[in-house]
Amino acid sequence: KLKNKNIRKIARIGNRSLGITLPVEFLDELGWREKQKVVVKKQRGRLIIADWKTKIKRK
Repeated sequence: KLKNKNIRKIARIGNRSLGITLPVEFLDELGWREKQKVVVKKQRGRLIIADWKTKIKRK
């Protein structure tokens, strides 16, 4: 078992997609639910995941 449960592996989902599971504790803290829409952005070598309804800073 992993010592740090925040370390995740990238998994294949279908033929053209990859996915990462997120710790349920983080989602609970944010109030996010299953099937909720999110926005994924690449910024300074990192991925930013934000609620689709919340406006995030644009470059």
